Amino acid sequence: MHELIGRAHAALMRERGQGTVEYVGLILLIAVVVGGLVAAGSGLAGGDAIASTIVKKLKDAIDSVKVGG
Repeated sequence: MHELIGRAHAALMRERGQGTVEYVGLILLIAVVVGGLVAAGSGLAGGDAIASTIVKKLKDAIDSVKVGG
């Protein structure tokens, strides 16, 4: 019985960090996509306005998040 509990505990501990790795990967993917949009938008006619708008909207979204409240 003790061995079974030990194996279950070991299995749970192995997968505990998996969610963190997946979230970091997702955040990096989103950052790459947004960076690509900003870079591609700046190469278009009027692209500076598109890139500025994307950056402004992202800053507004980040500023709207209240930490601890």
